[in-house]
Amino acid sequence: MRIWGVRRLGALALLAALLPACGGGGAGNNSAAPSDGGSPSGVSGEPIVPTQHPKVLLNQAGYLTSLQQQLSSKVPAATRFQAMVDSELAHAGTNYAFQAWFAALMYQITGQTRYADFAVSKADAFLAGEEALIKAGQAPTVAHDSYLDVGPLVGDVALVYDWCNARLTASQRTRWVAYMNQAVANVWDPVHASWGGKVMPWSGWSISNPSNNYYYSFLKATMLLGLATDGENTQASAWRTQFRQAKIAAELVPTFNRDLLGGGSREGTGYGTAMKNLFQLYDWWERSTGERLADLTPHTKASQAWMLHAMVPTLDRLAAIGDQSRDSSVSLFDYHREYLLALGALYPQERMSGAAKSVLDASSLPQIANGFELFADYLYAVQGLPAVRQRDLSTAYWGEGTGHFFMRSAWGDKSAAYALFTCGPYTESHAHRDQGAFQLFRDEWLAPTSNIYTHSGIQQGEEQNNLVRVIQNGSTIAQGFGQSCQMRALVDNALFSYGQAQITPMYMGKTAVTQVERAFLFIKPATFIVFDRVGSAAGTQRVWTLNVPGTATASGDRLTVMAPGGHQLDVYRVAPADLSYQITSPSLSDGDTWLTQPKRIEVSDTAGTQTLFLHIMGTGGSVSSAVRSDAAGQTGAQVSLSDGRRVLVRFANDTGGGTLQIQQASGTVLFGGALPTTVVPPAVFAN
Repeated sequence: MRIWGVRRLGALALLAALLPACGGGGAGNNSAAPSDGGSPSGVSGEPIVPTQHPKVLLNQAGYLTSLQQQLSSKVPAATRFQAMVDSELAHAGTNYAFQAWFAALMYQITGQTRYADFAVSKADAFLAGEEALIKAGQAPTVAHDSYLDVGPLVGDVALVYDWCNARLTASQRTRWVAYMNQAVANVWDPVHASWGGKVMPWSGWSISNPSNNYYYSFLKATMLLGLATDGENTQASAWRTQFRQAKIAAELVPTFNRDLLGGGSREGTGYGTAMKNLFQLYDWWERSTGERLADLTPHTKASQAWMLHAMVPTLDRLAAIGDQSRDSSVSLFDYHREYLLALGALYPQERMSGAAKSVLDASSLPQIANGFELFADYLYAVQGLPAVRQRDLSTAYWGEGTGHFFMRSAWGDKSAAYALFTCGPYTESHAHRDQGAFQLFRDEWLAPTSNIYTHSGIQQGEEQNNLVRVIQNGSTIAQGFGQSCQMRALVDNALFSYGQAQITPMYMGKTAVTQVERAFLFIKPATFIVFDRVGSAAGTQRVWTLNVPGTATASGDRLTVMAPGGHQLDVYRVAPADLSYQITSPSLSDGDTWLTQPKRIEVSDTAGTQTLFLHIMGTGGSVSSAVRSDAAGQTGAQVSLSDGRRVLVRFANDTGGGTLQIQQASGTVLFGGALPTTVVPPAVFAN
């Protein structure tokens, strides 16, 4: 699913003006990588392209030797990769998504020509198929879906061209280069794109949007073509300059530095995982040319923490952020593992890389599972990562650029409570209208987005998320694309995590919505308090919405949710007191269906023009009771916890702020004072 209309770029005729007459060129190799295969660090200066093949990745003697040593020492990652390649040579077509460069890599590592000949034959057969389509006046495969696969397709040909160059005929070199040049030229010049002399324009979707997953595919094709064919392709230098200057320096770096502080992707944990491809390019460019790109933006390093905190405590799933078309349940997959492995290779001496190793080792995916991803365990293997325990990580993380506030009660405890509170920009087509929403997990999803239960994984509407909707004339007023929720206060400490979200800007220009604010308070280790101020025009409905799995039963102001596995969520509605829970089995539109139908709980208010909602939510029986306790100009609750503590919380009725007191059973005050009014990002490590 794609929403058209993101930024566009002009014709390639402007390329000469955009690209200065400089670029790779030059001779010699960059310095060798560390003998453990880790990425070289601290490299600076102009990129240098080797004069001899291989020009991409394997020109460093130290790195190639490391790969050879892993294989000769029968390191599992190496032997599993070789076994997969051997099985493809023995029975072609048996390995899903097998790429010719896998065999070309084995040729470089072993020197066995059978691998090279297989890679060349496979790549040439692909080219022959593309040429047949072009000759018939049709667009080739590489042009499908707005050139989405130009990176893996052109990249595959480029790597075989480079790594098996001595096994190519002169005719093959000429044909392959011509095809790759045309494909990459078409990407950057959508208006004048052509094949076989026939103009075949396309939309130019996301060729100037570095926050979109398509962009990384475009970069991959451009970079690998520019490196692999240097000295044998008159356009190679221009492609490297397009990659390095026009795209990385002039577009991606300033965009990430402005929009993606704190790492991660606004496309979420589905499409946003494509950033693994970008991190691969950083790594391969550095190994190939000696120039380090990863440190041009702090986004790279920050993305390690962002992805780790997106994982739920059971370490087998991630928070469902954005579209999830591959797997709507967001199970931990090879792509997420590759994402973290690539960053670990880029930052082999960082504590966060050691933490990522600890988390992955304890996860449901301690090694790559699928053959087409086995290269990641092999190529990104790094020895001597810092020894970091899971519990050394902070239990909360604030991704400012994405608007994701992750929190959990503990690391290393698979029964820890976990939440995601979202407040940030809505600027990507694969993002959802979920600003102000929360997700809750403890042993199992207790209050997720219901999108995880759909076949499509692309249900983007407000009703799929846990937030307050404003309904006018029977329809939900939608949050506006291009708008931003503003986190006005944020803090994390040993006792609680707190966020105050100003969601009203999401409805800019929609006069029926006058105020939407949410305070989200996590009383550690297992209780959540949510307060909403919602104002809307007369005649509208203000609907507090909660999506849950399993069964839900209401008794007065208390709601009990029993999730699969017997995991319980207790919801106490403290305000307003005169409303009731409506429990429904929701339907889906657009032909989509449920994998497992969730329950949707709604509390609707039509009286007046403002509603103050206050809900207390306990996981695993953490709440004994919750009663209303207001003060002048404040709505509050006295909450008794099952561990004997008492929590008195009150929120200002008109705007952000309030007070909080947490007492031990003995009466000792653990915290007492005003709720925070500023944003203080949590530390990355607990100690």
